[in-house]
Amino acid sequence: MNRPAIFFDRDNTLIACHGYLGDPAKVVLVPGAASAIAALRTLGFAIVVISNQSGVARGLFDEAAMRAVNARMSQLLLKENPQAIIDAHEFCPHHPQAPLAAYRVDCDCRKPKPGMLLKAARELQLDLARSWLVGDTPRDIDAGAAAGCRTVLFTDASLRTSPAAGDQGAASPDYVVHSLNEAVTVIRARSA
Repeated sequence: MNRPAIFFDRDNTLIACHGYLGDPAKVVLVPGAASAIAALRTLGFAIVVISNQSGVARGLFDEAAMRAVNARMSQLLLKENPQAIIDAHEFCPHHPQAPLAAYRVDCDCRKPKPGMLLKAARELQLDLARSWLVGDTPRDIDAGAAAGCRTVLFTDASLRTSPAAGDQGAASPDYVVHSLNEAVTVIRARSA
C-alpha cells in the first residue's frame, strides 16, 4: 500500500520569508517546523516540500541558489531535530510572464495547479487520498484540493503575510490553524 504524505509549502510555512529568498544565509525556520515534521513522520507520513519559485523566472537568483536555500533549510531542520527529514523538494521555477524567456511557461506545476504534488506522488508512490497539504495561501489550498488531498491553511500572526495570501482561491481549506503544532494535532486526530 502506498503511504500518505504531508505536502508543505516552503515560504512562510516552514521558513520565514519576506520576499524572494535566494540566499541560504537568510534561512530562518518557522517556530515548530522541525518538531512538526518529526511528529508527522512518526505517524507514517512522507514529507514533501512544494514551492513556487518565480524568483528564478524573474532572474533574481538561479536554480542553484534556490537548491542551496532548500539544502540549508533541511540542514537547520535536522540540526533542530534529527527526525525532521524531508523526503523530497519539489519546486516550480516558471512564471507565465517571466522576464527570462526560458522560464516563461504556463506549466502544470505552478500552484494553484497540482503538478508538483502529482509528480511527487508518482515518484514516491504516495497515496494522495490519505495525504495532506499545509500552506499559507489560497493557491496552496487549491493545489492540494486539485490533487485530492485534505488541506490545512496555516496563518501565523508572527510571520509577515505572503502577497499571495490575499488572493482569491477556488477551494476552501478543510482546516485553519495558527501554529504548526496545531496542524500536527489536526492531522493526527483525523488520520487515525
